[in-house]
Amino acid sequence: MRLVILGSTGSIGRQTLDVVRDTLASRQMHITVLALTAHSNIDLLQKQIEEFHPASVCVTDEEQAEILKKRDPPCEVLSGETGIIQVAGLAEADTLLSAIVGIAGLKPAVAFIKSKKSKKSEKSNKSEKSGKTLALANKETLVTAGALVTRLAEERNVKVLPVDSEHSAIFQCLDGINSPRRIYLTASGGPFLTWSKDQIKHATLEAALKHPNWNMGKKITIDSATMMNKGLEIIEAMWLFGLKTDKIKVLIHPQSVIHSMVEYDDGAIIAQLGTPDMRLPIQYALTYPKRIFTPYERLDFMKYKSLSFEEPDYDKFPALRLALKAAEVGGLLPAVMNGANEEAVKAFINKEIPFTQIAGLIEHVMRSYYLIRAEMGGEKFDYTIDDVLQADAWARKEVMKF
Repeated sequence: MRLVILGSTGSIGRQTLDVVRDTLASRQMHITVLALTAHSNIDLLQKQIEEFHPASVCVTDEEQAEILKKRDPPCEVLSGETGIIQVAGLAEADTLLSAIVGIAGLKPAVAFIKSKKSKKSEKSNKSEKSGKTLALANKETLVTAGALVTRLAEERNVKVLPVDSEHSAIFQCLDGINSPRRIYLTASGGPFLTWSKDQIKHATLEAALKHPNWNMGKKITIDSATMMNKGLEIIEAMWLFGLKTDKIKVLIHPQSVIHSMVEYDDGAIIAQLGTPDMRLPIQYALTYPKRIFTPYERLDFMKYKSLSFEEPDYDKFPALRLALKAAEVGGLLPAVMNGANEEAVKAFINKEIPFTQIAGLIEHVMRSYYLIRAEMGGEKFDYTIDDVLQADAWARKEVMKF
Protein backbone atom coordinates (compact mmCIF):
# COMPACT_ATOMS: atom_id res chain seq x y z
CA MET A 1 0.00 0.00 0.00
CA ARG A 2 1.17 3.51 -0.85
CA LEU A 3 -0.30 5.87 1.72
CA VAL A 4 -0.78 9.63 1.99
CA ILE A 5 -1.78 11.04 5.39
CA LEU A 6 -3.33 14.50 5.59
CA GLY A 7 -2.90 15.90 9.10
CA SER A 8 -0.13 13.58 10.27
CA THR A 9 0.75 15.67 13.34
CA GLY A 10 -2.82 15.72 14.71
CA SER A 11 -4.41 13.12 16.96
CA ILE A 12 -5.74 10.86 14.18
CA GLY A 13 -2.62 11.34 12.07
CA ARG A 14 -0.31 10.32 14.92
CA GLN A 15 -2.44 7.25 15.64
CA THR A 16 -2.41 6.34 11.95
CA LEU A 17 1.37 6.34 12.04
CA ASP A 18 1.18 4.15 15.16
CA VAL A 19 -0.80 1.67 13.04
CA VAL A 20 1.72 1.92 10.20
CA ARG A 21 4.61 1.39 12.60
CA ASP A 22 3.00 -1.63 14.27
CA THR A 23 1.90 -3.14 10.95
CA LEU A 24 5.40 -2.85 9.53
CA ALA A 25 6.90 -4.30 12.70
CA SER A 26 4.60 -7.34 12.52
CA ARG A 27 5.30 -7.77 8.78
CA GLN A 28 1.63 -8.51 8.16
CA MET A 29 1.35 -5.87 5.46
CA HIS A 30 3.75 -3.55 3.67
CA ILE A 31 2.90 0.14 3.79
CA THR A 32 4.90 2.87 2.09
CA VAL A 33 4.26 6.39 3.39
CA LEU A 34 4.33 8.54 0.26
CA ALA A 35 3.46 11.89 1.76
CA LEU A 36 2.53 13.64 5.01
CA THR A 37 0.96 17.00 5.73
CA ALA A 38 0.80 19.27 8.76
CA HIS A 39 -0.46 22.74 9.49
CA SER A 40 2.39 24.18 11.55
CA ASN A 41 3.93 21.54 13.85
CA ILE A 42 7.13 21.17 11.87
CA ASP A 43 9.15 19.76 14.79
CA LEU A 44 6.93 16.68 15.00
CA LEU A 45 6.66 16.51 11.22
CA GLN A 46 10.47 16.46 10.97
CA LYS A 47 10.60 13.46 13.33
CA GLN A 48 7.97 11.71 11.19
CA ILE A 49 10.02 12.43 8.07
CA GLU A 50 13.09 10.86 9.69
CA GLU A 51 11.15 7.73 10.66
CA PHE A 52 8.88 7.12 7.66
CA HIS A 53 10.86 8.70 4.78
CA PRO A 54 8.04 10.24 2.72
CA ALA A 55 8.91 11.56 -0.73
CA SER A 56 6.88 14.73 -0.12
CA VAL A 57 5.45 16.74 2.76
CA CYS A 58 3.23 19.80 2.86
CA VAL A 59 3.03 22.44 5.59
CA THR A 60 -0.04 24.61 5.09
CA ASP A 61 1.39 27.43 7.22
CA GLU A 62 3.62 29.21 4.69
CA GLU A 63 6.05 30.64 7.28
CA GLN A 64 6.58 27.28 8.97
CA ALA A 65 7.04 25.65 5.57
CA GLU A 66 9.92 28.02 4.83
CA ILE A 67 11.53 27.23 8.19
CA LEU A 68 11.30 23.50 7.46
CA LYS A 69 12.83 24.00 4.00
CA LYS A 70 15.85 25.70 5.60
CA ARG A 71 16.41 22.55 7.69
CA ASP A 72 16.94 20.73 4.39
CA PRO A 73 14.89 17.59 5.04
CA PRO A 74 15.40 14.61 2.66
CA CYS A 75 12.10 15.15 0.85
CA GLU A 76 10.15 17.68 -1.18
CA VAL A 77 8.53 20.40 0.96
CA LEU A 78 5.32 21.95 -0.37
CA SER A 79 3.16 24.60 1.24
CA GLY A 80 -0.32 26.11 1.44
CA GLU A 81 -3.57 24.89 -0.04
CA THR A 82 -1.93 24.30 -3.42
CA GLY A 83 0.62 22.03 -1.79
CA ILE A 84 -1.86 19.91 0.11
CA ILE A 85 -3.98 19.43 -3.04
CA GLN A 86 -0.85 18.42 -4.96
CA VAL A 87 0.07 15.86 -2.28
CA ALA A 88 -3.48 14.49 -2.15
CA GLY A 89 -3.54 14.08 -5.91
CA LEU A 90 -0.38 11.96 -6.19
CA ALA A 91 -1.09 9.46 -8.95
CA GLU A 92 0.83 6.61 -7.31
CA ALA A 93 -1.08 6.77 -4.00
CA ASP A 94 -3.39 3.81 -3.25
CA THR A 95 -4.90 5.24 -0.07
CA LEU A 96 -5.48 8.71 1.27
CA LEU A 97 -6.23 9.01 4.97
CA SER A 98 -7.77 12.43 5.51
CA ALA A 99 -7.38 13.52 9.13
CA ILE A 100 -7.38 17.29 8.72
CA VAL A 101 -10.10 19.28 10.46
CA GLY A 102 -13.05 20.97 8.81
CA ILE A 103 -13.99 21.87 5.26
CA ALA A 104 -10.28 22.20 4.50
CA GLY A 105 -10.45 18.47 3.77
CA LEU A 106 -12.89 18.84 0.87
CA LYS A 107 -10.62 19.98 -1.99
CA PRO A 108 -7.84 17.46 -1.20
CA ALA A 109 -10.39 14.62 -1.06
CA VAL A 110 -11.73 15.61 -4.48
CA ALA A 111 -8.18 15.86 -5.84
CA PHE A 112 -7.45 12.33 -4.62
CA ILE A 113 -10.64 10.91 -6.11
CA LYS A 114 -9.88 12.54 -9.47
CA SER A 115 -6.24 11.38 -9.53
CA LYS A 116 -5.29 8.42 -11.67
CA LYS A 117 -2.70 5.74 -11.01
CA SER A 118 0.35 5.91 -13.21
CA LYS A 119 0.86 3.08 -15.70
CA LYS A 120 4.02 2.08 -13.82
CA SER A 121 2.05 1.85 -10.57
CA GLU A 122 -0.66 -0.29 -12.18
CA LYS A 123 1.86 -2.71 -13.70
CA SER A 124 3.74 -3.16 -10.43
CA ASN A 125 0.58 -3.72 -8.46
CA LYS A 126 -1.54 -6.12 -10.55
CA SER A 127 -2.39 -8.32 -7.57
CA GLU A 128 -4.15 -5.49 -5.73
CA LYS A 129 -7.57 -4.01 -6.46
CA SER A 130 -7.52 -1.43 -9.23
CA GLY A 131 -9.44 1.23 -7.34
CA LYS A 132 -8.21 3.66 -4.72
CA THR A 133 -9.38 4.06 -1.13
CA LEU A 134 -10.34 7.32 0.56
CA ALA A 135 -10.21 6.69 4.31
CA LEU A 136 -12.20 9.51 5.88
CA ALA A 137 -11.61 10.80 9.37
CA ASN A 138 -12.64 14.21 8.03
CA LYS A 139 -16.42 14.03 8.27
CA GLU A 140 -16.89 17.55 6.87
CA THR A 141 -16.05 16.30 3.38
CA LEU A 142 -19.35 14.42 3.28
CA VAL A 143 -21.27 16.83 5.51
CA THR A 144 -20.69 19.75 3.16
CA ALA A 145 -20.61 18.01 -0.24
CA GLY A 146 -21.85 14.46 0.24
CA ALA A 147 -23.79 14.24 -3.01
CA LEU A 148 -20.87 15.46 -5.09
CA VAL A 149 -18.16 13.41 -3.37
CA THR A 150 -20.06 10.10 -3.31
CA ARG A 151 -21.11 10.46 -6.95
CA LEU A 152 -17.57 11.30 -8.04
CA ALA A 153 -16.11 8.42 -6.02
CA GLU A 154 -18.53 5.97 -7.64
CA GLU A 155 -17.70 7.25 -11.10
CA ARG A 156 -13.95 6.90 -10.44
CA ASN A 157 -14.13 3.50 -8.70
CA VAL A 158 -12.79 4.94 -5.44
CA LYS A 159 -13.84 3.27 -2.20
CA VAL A 160 -14.84 5.67 0.59
CA LEU A 161 -14.24 3.98 3.92
CA PRO A 162 -15.06 5.49 7.33
CA VAL A 163 -12.46 6.06 10.01
CA ASP A 164 -14.78 7.54 12.66
CA SER A 165 -15.32 4.80 15.25
CA GLU A 166 -19.12 4.99 14.93
CA HIS A 167 -19.21 4.78 11.16
CA SER A 168 -16.56 2.09 11.10
CA ALA A 169 -18.74 0.11 13.52
CA ILE A 170 -21.77 0.46 11.26
CA PHE A 171 -19.69 -0.48 8.21
CA GLN A 172 -18.51 -3.63 9.99
CA CYS A 173 -22.03 -4.54 11.19
CA LEU A 174 -23.55 -4.09 7.72
CA ASP A 175 -20.99 -6.44 6.17
CA GLY A 176 -22.25 -5.85 2.65
CA ILE A 177 -25.97 -5.71 3.54
CA ASN A 178 -27.39 -2.41 2.32
CA SER A 179 -30.93 -2.41 3.69
CA PRO A 180 -30.95 -2.06 7.49
CA ARG A 181 -34.15 -1.16 9.28
CA ARG A 182 -32.26 1.34 11.42
CA ILE A 183 -28.76 2.26 12.52
CA TYR A 184 -27.85 3.46 16.00
CA LEU A 185 -25.10 6.06 16.37
CA THR A 186 -23.83 5.91 19.93
CA ALA A 187 -22.55 9.02 21.70
CA SER A 188 -20.70 9.34 24.99
CA GLY A 189 -22.62 12.53 25.78
CA GLY A 190 -19.39 14.46 26.21
CA PRO A 191 -18.20 16.28 29.33
CA PHE A 192 -21.56 17.94 30.03
CA LEU A 193 -23.82 14.89 29.96
CA THR A 194 -24.67 15.17 33.68
CA TRP A 195 -24.66 18.97 33.81
CA SER A 196 -27.91 20.90 34.02
CA LYS A 197 -28.85 23.43 31.36
CA ASP A 198 -28.09 26.24 33.82
CA GLN A 199 -24.66 24.78 34.59
CA ILE A 200 -23.84 24.53 30.90
CA LYS A 201 -24.45 28.28 30.54
CA HIS A 202 -21.29 28.82 32.59
CA ALA A 203 -19.14 26.12 30.97
CA THR A 204 -15.50 27.10 30.51
CA LEU A 205 -13.15 26.13 27.69
CA GLU A 206 -11.14 24.02 30.11
CA ALA A 207 -14.24 22.06 31.16
CA ALA A 208 -15.39 21.59 27.56
CA LEU A 209 -12.01 20.11 26.60
CA LYS A 210 -12.18 17.38 29.25
CA HIS A 211 -13.75 14.56 27.27
CA PRO A 212 -14.51 11.57 29.50
CA ASN A 213 -13.42 8.82 27.08
CA TRP A 214 -11.56 10.04 24.01
CA ASN A 215 -8.33 11.99 23.47
CA MET A 216 -9.01 14.24 20.47
CA GLY A 217 -8.06 17.61 19.03
CA LYS A 218 -9.66 20.81 20.36
CA LYS A 219 -12.22 21.34 17.61
CA ILE A 220 -13.70 17.85 17.63
CA THR A 221 -13.66 17.82 21.46
CA ILE A 222 -15.73 21.02 21.54
CA ASP A 223 -18.05 19.52 18.91
CA SER A 224 -18.48 16.55 21.22
CA ALA A 225 -19.30 18.87 24.12
CA THR A 226 -22.05 20.62 22.10
CA MET A 227 -23.03 17.28 20.49
CA MET A 228 -22.64 18.90 17.08
CA ASN A 229 -20.16 16.12 16.39
CA LYS A 230 -22.99 13.58 16.54
CA GLY A 231 -25.06 15.80 14.26
CA LEU A 232 -22.26 15.87 11.71
CA GLU A 233 -22.04 12.10 12.01
CA ILE A 234 -25.74 11.78 11.16
CA ILE A 235 -25.16 13.62 7.88
CA GLU A 236 -22.00 11.64 7.18
CA ALA A 237 -23.88 8.38 7.80
CA MET A 238 -26.58 9.42 5.34
CA TRP A 239 -24.02 9.61 2.52
CA LEU A 240 -21.86 6.67 3.56
CA PHE A 241 -24.77 4.25 3.86
CA GLY A 242 -27.48 5.79 1.67
CA LEU A 243 -29.96 6.38 4.50
CA LYS A 244 -32.53 9.03 5.41
CA THR A 245 -32.63 10.61 8.86
CA ASP A 246 -35.63 8.52 9.90
CA LYS A 247 -33.39 5.44 9.78
CA ILE A 248 -30.65 6.97 11.94
CA LYS A 249 -31.08 7.11 15.72
CA VAL A 250 -28.68 8.65 18.25
CA LEU A 251 -28.25 6.88 21.59
CA ILE A 252 -26.29 8.24 24.54
CA HIS A 253 -23.94 5.48 25.70
CA PRO A 254 -21.55 6.94 28.32
CA GLN A 255 -19.20 3.94 28.45
CA SER A 256 -18.22 4.18 24.74
CA VAL A 257 -17.92 0.39 24.52
CA ILE A 258 -20.60 -0.19 21.87
CA HIS A 259 -19.39 1.99 19.02
CA SER A 260 -22.62 1.70 17.03
CA MET A 261 -25.30 -0.82 16.03
CA VAL A 262 -27.39 -1.95 13.08
CA GLU A 263 -30.98 -3.23 13.36
CA TYR A 264 -32.43 -5.49 10.66
CA ASP A 265 -36.03 -6.18 9.62
CA ASP A 266 -36.15 -9.45 11.53
CA GLY A 267 -35.43 -7.62 14.81
CA ALA A 268 -31.79 -8.68 15.10
CA ILE A 269 -29.40 -5.95 16.26
CA ILE A 270 -25.70 -6.36 15.54
CA ALA A 271 -23.27 -4.22 17.52
CA GLN A 272 -19.54 -3.61 17.22
CA LEU A 273 -17.76 -3.37 20.58
CA GLY A 274 -14.23 -2.44 21.52
CA THR A 275 -12.06 -0.21 23.65
CA PRO A 276 -12.22 3.54 22.94
CA ASP A 277 -9.11 3.43 20.75
CA MET A 278 -9.11 5.12 17.35
CA ARG A 279 -6.28 2.92 16.11
CA LEU A 280 -8.75 0.06 15.66
CA PRO A 281 -11.03 1.75 13.08
CA ILE A 282 -7.98 3.35 11.46
CA GLN A 283 -6.38 -0.05 10.96
CA TYR A 284 -9.59 -1.57 9.60
CA ALA A 285 -9.89 1.21 7.01
CA LEU A 286 -6.28 0.60 5.92
CA THR A 287 -6.41 -3.21 5.82
CA TYR A 288 -10.03 -3.79 4.68
CA PRO A 289 -11.27 -6.39 3.91
CA LYS A 290 -8.54 -8.15 5.92
CA ARG A 291 -8.34 -8.18 9.71
CA ILE A 292 -4.83 -8.38 11.08
CA PHE A 293 -3.46 -8.75 14.60
CA THR A 294 -3.09 -5.63 16.74
CA PRO A 295 -1.01 -5.23 19.90
CA TYR A 296 -3.54 -2.81 21.39
CA GLU A 297 -5.61 -3.20 24.55
CA ARG A 298 -8.44 -5.73 24.32
CA LEU A 299 -11.92 -5.16 25.69
CA ASP A 300 -12.24 -6.60 29.20
CA PHE A 301 -15.92 -7.17 29.97
CA MET A 302 -15.15 -7.52 33.68
CA LYS A 303 -14.28 -3.80 33.79
CA TYR A 304 -17.86 -2.94 32.84
CA LYS A 305 -20.52 -4.10 35.29
CA SER A 306 -23.22 -2.51 33.14
CA LEU A 307 -23.74 -0.71 29.85
CA SER A 308 -26.30 2.10 29.85
CA PHE A 309 -28.24 4.03 27.22
CA GLU A 310 -30.45 7.11 27.17
CA GLU A 311 -32.11 9.47 24.74
CA PRO A 312 -30.21 12.65 23.82
CA ASP A 313 -31.51 15.86 25.37
CA TYR A 314 -32.18 18.15 22.40
CA ASP A 315 -33.10 21.03 24.68
CA LYS A 316 -29.81 20.88 26.55
CA PHE A 317 -27.82 20.25 23.36
CA PRO A 318 -29.55 22.33 20.62
CA ALA A 319 -26.66 21.85 18.16
CA LEU A 320 -27.81 18.28 17.62
CA ARG A 321 -31.31 19.51 16.73
CA LEU A 322 -29.84 22.04 14.28
CA ALA A 323 -27.77 19.36 12.56
CA LEU A 324 -30.85 17.18 12.17
CA LYS A 325 -32.67 20.11 10.56
CA ALA A 326 -29.80 20.67 8.14
CA ALA A 327 -29.77 16.95 7.30
CA GLU A 328 -33.51 16.94 6.58
CA VAL A 329 -33.43 20.07 4.41
CA GLY A 330 -30.25 19.11 2.57
CA GLY A 331 -28.84 21.10 -0.32
CA LEU A 332 -26.29 23.66 0.82
CA LEU A 333 -27.73 24.07 4.32
CA PRO A 334 -25.35 21.47 5.84
CA ALA A 335 -22.40 23.42 4.41
CA VAL A 336 -23.81 26.63 5.88
CA MET A 337 -24.32 24.96 9.25
CA ASN A 338 -20.82 23.46 9.20
CA GLY A 339 -19.16 26.76 8.29
CA ALA A 340 -21.03 28.58 11.06
CA ASN A 341 -20.07 25.85 13.52
CA GLU A 342 -16.38 25.94 12.61
CA GLU A 343 -16.26 29.71 13.03
CA ALA A 344 -18.27 29.71 16.28
CA VAL A 345 -16.12 26.95 17.79
CA LYS A 346 -13.01 28.90 16.85
CA ALA A 347 -14.44 31.95 18.65
CA PHE A 348 -15.17 29.86 21.75
CA ILE A 349 -11.66 28.35 21.76
CA ASN A 350 -10.29 31.91 21.54
CA LYS A 351 -12.56 32.79 24.52
CA GLU A 352 -14.45 35.39 22.49
CA ILE A 353 -17.93 33.93 23.10
CA PRO A 354 -19.55 31.78 25.83
CA PHE A 355 -20.17 28.08 25.24
CA THR A 356 -23.92 28.34 24.71
CA GLN A 357 -23.48 31.00 22.03
CA ILE A 358 -21.98 28.40 19.69
CA ALA A 359 -25.38 26.87 19.00
CA GLY A 360 -27.04 30.30 19.12
CA LEU A 361 -24.84 31.62 16.33
CA ILE A 362 -25.33 28.51 14.20
CA GLU A 363 -29.10 28.80 14.52
CA HIS A 364 -29.03 32.50 13.60
CA VAL A 365 -26.94 31.83 10.49
CA MET A 366 -29.11 28.90 9.39
CA ARG A 367 -32.29 31.00 9.76
CA SER A 368 -30.75 33.88 7.82
CA TYR A 369 -29.70 31.56 5.02
CA TYR A 370 -33.08 29.85 4.95
CA LEU A 371 -34.86 33.19 4.56
CA ILE A 372 -32.50 34.25 1.77
CA ARG A 373 -33.01 30.98 -0.11
CA ALA A 374 -36.78 31.23 0.33
CA GLU A 375 -36.72 34.68 -1.29
CA MET A 376 -34.68 33.21 -4.18
CA GLY A 377 -37.19 30.44 -4.80
CA GLY A 378 -36.00 27.63 -2.51
CA GLU A 379 -32.97 25.54 -1.63
CA LYS A 380 -30.38 24.71 -4.29
CA PHE A 381 -29.83 20.95 -4.65
CA ASP A 382 -27.91 20.88 -7.95
CA TYR A 383 -24.74 22.46 -6.59
CA THR A 384 -21.01 22.48 -7.32
CA ILE A 385 -17.89 22.51 -5.14
CA ASP A 386 -17.67 26.27 -5.71
CA ASP A 387 -21.25 26.63 -4.44
CA VAL A 388 -20.30 24.70 -1.29
CA LEU A 389 -17.25 26.87 -0.66
CA GLN A 390 -19.26 30.06 -1.25
CA ALA A 391 -21.94 28.90 1.21
CA ASP A 392 -19.23 28.12 3.74
CA ALA A 393 -17.59 31.54 3.29
CA TRP A 394 -20.95 33.32 3.62
CA ALA A 395 -21.75 31.47 6.86
CA ARG A 396 -18.38 32.39 8.38
CA LYS A 397 -18.86 36.07 7.55
CA GLU A 398 -22.30 35.97 9.19
CA VAL A 399 -20.81 34.54 12.39
CA MET A 400 -18.08 37.19 12.44
CA LYS A 401 -20.69 39.96 12.36
CA PHE A 402 -21.63 39.09 15.94
